[in-house]
Amino acid sequence: MPDISAERLQPPVLTEAEVVLALRAAGCVFAEEEARLLTAAAEGPADLAAKVDRRASGVPLEHVVGWAEFMGLRIAVDDRVFVPRRRTEFLVERGIALARAQDRPAPLVVVDLCCGSGALGVALAAHLDGAELHAADLDPAAVACARRNVLPAGGSVHEGDLFAALPGRLRGTVAVLAANVPYVPTGEVPLLPSEAREHEALMALDGGTDGLDLLRRVADGARQWLAPGGAVLCEVSERQAGAAVAAVRGAGLEAHLAEDDERGATVVTGVRTP
Repeated sequence: MPDISAERLQPPVLTEAEVVLALRAAGCVFAEEEARLLTAAAEGPADLAAKVDRRASGVPLEHVVGWAEFMGLRIAVDDRVFVPRRRTEFLVERGIALARAQDRPAPLVVVDLCCGSGALGVALAAHLDGAELHAADLDPAAVACARRNVLPAGGSVHEGDLFAALPGRLRGTVAVLAANVPYVPTGEVPLLPSEAREHEALMALDGGTDGLDLLRRVADGARQWLAPGGAVLCEVSERQAGAAVAAVRGAGLEAHLAEDDERGATVVTGVRTP
């Protein structure tokens, strides 16, 4: 005889339409798109129900499905790890252009500081043939996540505080130093959307009193790590642009500012002049 009790214990199979309704009720703006992603990522009815429940409770979609799309790449993202933002693709695009403009023999050395998942470094290396990629972060969870992305790309991941994590042999050799440092002022962290505030590590968000503590440290240390003509790139908010440029210039680098209004992205660049 069939095990009727076991059948009754099976979770109901959610249709995609039902998933959409559940997500809409939870306030998800792009419910249809998210429903497709959740359905595709689920390993059966029970897993789909669990994923829908997690997303409806406010867990970032990328943490629920386990990946984020960035520069056309699928980047693994673990719980508590900073989710790469689409606006940060502008920083990567600037880094690619600056790298290609350098008259330097391959392989170009690329470093991703405060790397989180390693998305920036992996995207840079994907567009710069034969790049030597290094990524570093202070957060062990981020380092573990970055290894899932950076090692398959042929790069290395280091754990530690900014430049202290990097191999000493890289001093004076780095062509592109991408540092997506935290830049939210401490007092504004409680104002962030709950997805970030409750599900991403505080150290990946809090940039100190004015949001530029880490940027200043990166700018101060960058010159000794950059090759002549090499560039460090950091993302900031529009209202921090002037102070960020001043910090980069004060560190002895040639400072540039670039903005992308469509994506709401502001990037300050420091170039080590020969």
